Amino acid sequence: MVKMKDYQTDNRVLDDMSSFLDVLPDNIREMILATGKTEGLLEVVLDLGRPPECRFPSVRVELFPDEVTHQDIQHVVNNIGGFGDDNRAGIEHTLHRISAIKNRQGRIIGLTCRVGRAVFGTMNIIEDLTQNGESVLLLGKPGVGKTTMLRELARVLADGEGKRVVIVDTSNEIAGDGDIPHPAIGSARRMHVSTPSLQHAVMIEAVENHMPEVIIIDEMGTEQEAAAARTIAERGVQLIATAHGNTLNNLILNPTLCDLVGGIQTVTLGDEEAKRRKTRKSVLERKFSPTFQVVVEIQNWDQVGVHRDIGKVVDTLLRGQVQSPETRWVDEDGLIQKSSIDTKKLIYEEKEDKSTRVQESRGKLTNILPFGINRGRVIQLIQSDNVPVHLVDKLEQADVVITTKQFFRTMPKLLKKAEETGKSIFVLRRNSSVQIREFLQSFVNSKVWLEPMDVAMKEASEAAKQIEQGKERVILNPQTAFVRRLQHQIAQDLRLSSVSVGEGPDRRVTISKR
Repeated sequence: MVKMKDYQTDNRVLDDMSSFLDVLPDNIREMILATGKTEGLLEVVLDLGRPPECRFPSVRVELFPDEVTHQDIQHVVNNIGGFGDDNRAGIEHTLHRISAIKNRQGRIIGLTCRVGRAVFGTMNIIEDLTQNGESVLLLGKPGVGKTTMLRELARVLADGEGKRVVIVDTSNEIAGDGDIPHPAIGSARRMHVSTPSLQHAVMIEAVENHMPEVIIIDEMGTEQEAAAARTIAERGVQLIATAHGNTLNNLILNPTLCDLVGGIQTVTLGDEEAKRRKTRKSVLERKFSPTFQVVVEIQNWDQVGVHRDIGKVVDTLLRGQVQSPETRWVDEDGLIQKSSIDTKKLIYEEKEDKSTRVQESRGKLTNILPFGINRGRVIQLIQSDNVPVHLVDKLEQADVVITTKQFFRTMPKLLKKAEETGKSIFVLRRNSSVQIREFLQSFVNSKVWLEPMDVAMKEASEAAKQIEQGKERVILNPQTAFVRRLQHQIAQDLRLSSVSVGEGPDRRVTISKR
């Protein structure tokens, strides 16, 4: 067991590879050892009737052409713990995880054997974020290291900070299989969860029965868990958790988990308030205080994006403004670097013509056609701010058209054609350097992620106006379930009837009188 006096944040890796290999059939184990690449191994995949595979971070290796048999799969099953309701099992006293694929009769026909590693020092990049007691949510795609970082945070908070830490371990992935938790979590305590559907109940039980200062949870994914997290936060307990989604924007658009960052609701403003805000009458606003004060986007093992003061960040995003995260990365010397601008994603290569910039990390340049905008002014701002866009003269060459409100109202032929051909049109309030610069910077940094939702909400509001003016029914464009729900809310707020019609990607909202 790691004692408090042994607390350290070096870069050691504990993977207990021998225990992992021991559960595999002899022929598969020998072939893996023959590759000589066990240090980078992520998982071994055994699918009935197919050759066994080793998966590494960037490549898959077929071990041999012989197909996996029922006997091979049963050999693994006989050497591990029992599978739970989530079809996951483990190897006792290790962090390795075995996940099963079953047929309709419940027979196992495939196994994903994932290597579990305790990597010391992975949390150094965000250690300061957890020291003031604020709740932190980690986001990232599968395999990027969320659980590894969560495990290390548990050890550091328990042993380094001396806090009472309880881990709610649904699949025994944080603290390992068996009754005795893995030493990688230090003196943190672990609570088992008998079935994934009860994770929210165990979260509440942890607070009520064991007086934790910190609760650690992996893979939050249901409304019940989001509600339990809010209850825990309201009791003054610090939460450290992971959730599905790569970025904060993904989380805001997730109807199940958006409550973790304050939730979203549609609010109908009065005429005077809408005029004061210079916005439409139906707007998106945050419902309540966020459960988590900090969101960390884990981009890879050595780089993260950090959003602080999540309430303000969400409010800013819902107003359609840019909110870039603080970027942190580990440099070649192992030192942690910080930047409020994602300079690692904005690398430009100078050509002989200095007015041309190539944005290496985002692929080809974005072609912009200015209409009713001072072209010379746009070129000047592109050059002075190093913006990776290219001006074009023809609509056919353009990815994006920018114009002013004055021209958009009159809708000349070129803008009509742009709409008909599906070009993105961005409307500036006026033809000024300030407006153009704001557009260029917001376009580069955020790609205006909120615009599709904004357009959909505007469409619903316009439909409501048409109903008020005497039209019986308006059929809107197809949208996702989340956006449709917000469109229904607009109709409800204005005392109109709305139904969703159609199937799959063509499903859309129809608004009519009650």
